[in-house]
Amino acid sequence: MRLLPAAILLCATLAGCSSVPLGPAPVVSKNATPVVAVGQPGVSAPASAPASAAAPAAVPPGYYRVQPGDTLRSIAASVGQSWQTLAAWNQLPNPNLIEVGQLLRIVPPAGSVASAPPGAPMPSQSAAAPHAVASQPRVPASASRRQAASMPAPAPAPAPPPPPPPPSGPVVGAPKAHSMVGGLEWSWPAQGRMVQGFNGTTSKGIDIAGRAGEPVRAAAAGKVVYAGNELRGFGNLIIVKHDSEYISVYAHNQSMLVKDGQEVRRGQIIALMGSTDASRVELHFEIRLRGKPVDPLQVLPAH
Repeated sequence: MRLLPAAILLCATLAGCSSVPLGPAPVVSKNATPVVAVGQPGVSAPASAPASAAAPAAVPPGYYRVQPGDTLRSIAASVGQSWQTLAAWNQLPNPNLIEVGQLLRIVPPAGSVASAPPGAPMPSQSAAAPHAVASQPRVPASASRRQAASMPAPAPAPAPPPPPPPPSGPVVGAPKAHSMVGGLEWSWPAQGRMVQGFNGTTSKGIDIAGRAGEPVRAAAAGKVVYAGNELRGFGNLIIVKHDSEYISVYAHNQSMLVKDGQEVRRGQIIALMGSTDASRVELHFEIRLRGKPVDPLQVLPAH
């Protein structure tokens, strides 16, 4: 009889467990979300996910949601606008800073051109957005004439600024002239007006003003030891080593036509004249003897 309470308790426990079906444990992949059969005895339905997690918020007509990899320039190109226009419509202080998920207006604000009608298709990154133009009511001719008469005459457009004066200075760069100095044959690297001479301190070479795209030539035969733009104040820069003592320097080029290690001959076009890191189109030219700047006019042929 002392075993009866324990037996009753055991039976009650088994009776309570018998209401839960026994079956094999579900197999769940480490990389997959487990699937639960809703309606199975003892299993309740999972709570529904928030609407924002199920699908992104709808994009209003006339707007575009920034996607990964987008730039303002690429978005503007896809909708047939300029990036400056999109920056103005969206009041972007820095056009280079846009964020994924950000909404950008891609049609004109209300007032100039009507917004896209509700339900109008939005452009994708490869398709331009439709621009719906508001229909304008007709205005009686007499009213338009009265309105035109009452409007003040438009102010005249401001006169364009006068062109800058041409550079002053001697014309240099006779193409066929050459000289022999230090065992090397030298000729002028460019044609134009010499607007800055050599003084050894504030000017360690000469400046020859010209037009963008005019040729820049190697002043003597040698090897290119530098062609780049890492040196601040020189722009696109080329340095040619002629022998163990002489090098020449060519700065502010629009483009460079040679590369490091390339052999060049005297008179060969090595660059096009430009204004990189300069306030005007010019060639800054230096000649250095054992690393020390010398007056190029003492080496180049007389002009």
